Amino acid sequence: MEVTSIRQFHQLMESNKLIMLYEGEFTQEITKGVLAMTERNLDKDSVEAGIKKKIYNVMVEVLQNICKHQASSSDDAKTAVFMIGEDEEHFFVISGNTIQQNKIAAIEEKLNLINSKDKDGLKLLFRDLRLSATISEAGGAGLGFVDIARKSESKLKFQFDLIKDDLYYFIFLSTISKHTSENN
Repeated sequence: MEVTSIRQFHQLMESNKLIMLYEGEFTQEITKGVLAMTERNLDKDSVEAGIKKKIYNVMVEVLQNICKHQASSSDDAKTAVFMIGEDEEHFFVISGNTIQQNKIAAIEEKLNLINSKDKDGLKLLFRDLRLSATISEAGGAGLGFVDIARKSESKLKFQFDLIKDDLYYFIFLSTISKHTSENN
């Protein structure tokens, strides 16, 4: 890689207002570091406390999803990506990680259900899931995506791209408005 390409990459990050970009293996320790660095960057940029809290909550859920659900059957599965950026109106949290094909239908069904709900519907869904929750073998009760939708107050965007055989890359996007609204 040439030195000039590093500068070009940095300019690309600046022009797209990326606050944080991490690519690699995700562990609980790395997740703590990513959270701490992003929090410092948001403090430095004087992001309003209520908005920062929403961003932080969404980040925690997204990073936990990566740690708990990333595929681990091949070398391709060891790399995930996490980004936070902004445009004029929103902050965005994007993640990408490998996932086994047999998990796609359940995730897609859950995300489509969440996207079909309004604010009150999400509140009821969250309550119902919490009351009837059983802990999965991955360690969650299935509340993460619902909580992300509630905190972000926006529809969740996602796609699954085939890598090889039954291994897919799961891309997930959540946006948080820079304008405050009532708390969830």
